[in-house]
Amino acid sequence: MVNRKTHNEQRTTHNENRIENKLQVWKLAHQFTLDVYQISKNFPSSEKFGLTNQLRRSSSSVPTNIIEGQGRQYKKEFIQFLYIAKGSLEESNYQLFLAKDLKYISNEEYLKLYSLCTRIKMMLHKLIKSLKD
Repeated sequence: MVNRKTHNEQRTTHNENRIENKLQVWKLAHQFTLDVYQISKNFPSSEKFGLTNQLRRSSSSVPTNIIEGQGRQYKKEFIQFLYIAKGSLEESNYQLFLAKDLKYISNEEYLKLYSLCTRIKMMLHKLIKSLKD
């Protein structure tokens, strides 16, 4: 008996493949977002609409802007979206620093995410530079 996928299963697989980006910087930014969502689960409930929301939005903005920029027609537009991603990354970095100082995350957790932020920032810088050349 042949195992056939339904039309919806085929479409889901196609969408997952299309969303899976080949850029390493996007993969790291996506992992950063997953890490932020995981770590912010432990923030106080009083921060649900404050720091938790801000941090999740800024971190998810990084891979979102990378993939949106990549889908644009012109290189100049892609570069602009990469700059926006860098800005969101800096915003996330500060919010993580604030979370550390508020004792919502440990210094070790902060340093892990700060290191990932730094790697992503360097990769974005190199990608922007390569697109400008």
